[in-house]
Amino acid sequence: MESSTYIKTGRQEFDGLIPLVKAFLTQDVLETTIDGEKIRGYRSPDAKSIWIRDHSDMLRAAKYFETDMKSTVTHFAQNQAANGRIFDYFTTFPEKLPCERENWTKYVRVPVEADVEFRFIKAAWIAWQAAGDDQWIQSLIPNMERALNYIFTHPQRLDLASGLVKRAYTIDTWDFAYTAGQHEWLQFQIDDHTYWGIFNGDNSGYYEALMIMASLYDYFGLSSKAQDARNKAELIKKKVQDICWNGSFFTHFVKLTPVIIPGVDESNQLSMANPMSINRGVATHEMAVSIIKEYQKRKATTRAFAEWFSIDPPMPDGVYGDEKLIGGAYINGGIFPLAGAELAKAAFNHGFESYGVSILQQYYQLISAKNETFLWYLPDGTPTCVENSTSPEAMPTDGWGSSAMAWALIEGLAGIEDKMKGFSCIRLSPRWLAAGVTQAEIGVGYQASGSSVRYQYSYSPTELMIDVHGNAEAEFHVLIGPNDRVRLVQIDQTAADYQVEQIEQSQYINFRSGIKDHAVIRIVFA
Repeated sequence: MESSTYIKTGRQEFDGLIPLVKAFLTQDVLETTIDGEKIRGYRSPDAKSIWIRDHSDMLRAAKYFETDMKSTVTHFAQNQAANGRIFDYFTTFPEKLPCERENWTKYVRVPVEADVEFRFIKAAWIAWQAAGDDQWIQSLIPNMERALNYIFTHPQRLDLASGLVKRAYTIDTWDFAYTAGQHEWLQFQIDDHTYWGIFNGDNSGYYEALMIMASLYDYFGLSSKAQDARNKAELIKKKVQDICWNGSFFTHFVKLTPVIIPGVDESNQLSMANPMSINRGVATHEMAVSIIKEYQKRKATTRAFAEWFSIDPPMPDGVYGDEKLIGGAYINGGIFPLAGAELAKAAFNHGFESYGVSILQQYYQLISAKNETFLWYLPDGTPTCVENSTSPEAMPTDGWGSSAMAWALIEGLAGIEDKMKGFSCIRLSPRWLAAGVTQAEIGVGYQASGSSVRYQYSYSPTELMIDVHGNAEAEFHVLIGPNDRVRLVQIDQTAADYQVEQIEQSQYINFRSGIKDHAVIRIVFA
């Protein structure tokens, strides 16, 4: 089967998004040669370097178009420290022109970052899904184990009292810490004045990483290790819920070191890790609903053009050491498509499908006029630029947020999720009714391996049909109308068992089936 990725609905906001994101990603490729090895990855939108955080998230869309899924992940693994630590990024290009001119090979770990190791594991997982190379991923399992051992044993990473990962007082997942004026600029280091705390986004990432490890252990027949990983993941999940949940959403930063930032009410600060923690699996459904409703409430009252806040309300102007970090700028309250995409994906999964659709539509409207997308925008819609950011560049082809929007479209609205590798085990959750789409054709494929799956979708008042092409064990989770009553589910004209599931006001039909080359699904209404 042709491994092409496309959406055909007759609606440009959906059909046109994938080609746009592919065009952005094409311009975000960074190729270099180190030790004679060619490396191809996806660069940060604000610097000519490959950060594992940007690269791993961008793979959520790049995996459909990229043929070289492994070289960047392999390079991070090969340069892992003996204690298990992973570098944040590497580059062979001068970073701070014009003062820096040397084209050194440079590796950097920002000390205050506590999320790097889980992002490495996620990148390896996605690369394996798309490339399908069992020998390669098996060779990386020791690297992943060392990375987790570092995080869960190093005194600068683990809070012994809670058993959760700790970090310096950064804004959400970003890489500079609050110092109460004890450092002259952005503080990337850990020192005797570091203010420590628990950040839910780090720990939701390690929950997901442990669940990835459990899946890999299962795949390779290591059932005891798989169970150990799941047990540890579930313990983290419970502790995050107990320690970080404030009754409405996850608290941005639960302090371990007492500190007061004048003018800041942490109990009211909603940061973009919240929808990420939903999508990684740490939030219960009830928690997810509460978080989504909080965003909807703020959407109704904010003066910003979108509720995709990095953090809201922001920190006071300049308290993190740079006068450019005013409220509404960059990670201090800027509007991030990355945050919007995570919110959309969470909305699709938790009964707020029309809200997810509206986010995708707003994003397409934002970027399609000039075919430009930026990492962040000021609340009035002004895009980032070198002058209003602490970053050395501000590319109009941001792959971080745009790839996340494509991910929300493909896995959320179109509903094709690869649960293992090569679409051999999938979850198919078409939610087109939420967008008012009754006819659609969707295909997704991995260029790295040629694996693919596609389906045609048709809805009428009498039946919903899905014509699936692929080879997979499939879990179906199909959105139907609120007043539809199912009389029969057929798979290739054979009646199948099914369950009706209510998620908030949304009604789904759940069933399972093996697909060999082709299957026709009919959901017949009474």
